[in-house]
Amino acid sequence: MSKTSRRVWTAIEALALAGYIAWYIWQLQTSRPSSWIVFLIWLVLSLVLHGDTSQTLGWRADNLWPATRQGLGTLAAFIVSTCLAGLFLGAYHRPDPRITEPWRFFAYFAFCLVQQVALNSYLTNRLLYSLEDPRWTAPLAGVIFAGLHWPNPVLVPLTFIGGTAMSWFFSRERNIIPLTVGQALLGTLVWWVFPVAWHHGMRVGPGYYSFHP
Repeated sequence: MSKTSRRVWTAIEALALAGYIAWYIWQLQTSRPSSWIVFLIWLVLSLVLHGDTSQTLGWRADNLWPATRQGLGTLAAFIVSTCLAGLFLGAYHRPDPRITEPWRFFAYFAFCLVQQVALNSYLTNRLLYSLEDPRWTAPLAGVIFAGLHWPNPVLVPLTFIGGTAMSWFFSRERNIIPLTVGQALLGTLVWWVFPVAWHHGMRVGPGYYSFHP
């Protein structure tokens, strides 16, 4: 198989998995809850077939500081912007964010870690191989990431911005640890800053419509 063909098939593979995750969110999680195992099997097979390593997946510590340093300014800007939004939305009159309850934060951190594996260790990696240019890869990954948060009016735009930024940073320094920490912090602040009536408990898919405070 030529390199061009491999690039095309790799892109199809990545988009197909994103499509499967969307299918799971919208239908399978209620009709066939155990079908989440397909994602795990797909991921493991893909990592083996593509010859991924801890370095390419960003599961490493040797470049932790460079990977952290490159995103500190952006993370600080996002945090300040979110906190300023809280001033206008009355967040400081609502209960404290989940970060004040360690078990809730660490549970959310684990969920963010899974998202980073899917978004960057898998999706960004595959799109980088296919497109060979992070200037195209990052926004496309951001669009897919945002699409999987439909129809949440708070999360869709924020995950596009955040997904694009995280994909860009990952393409420069492959390490998902600082990205996971940043996502967990920002996600916690977003949950607190924006009214529950807007984000419906950060739910997506049909769960957004069935949410009751």
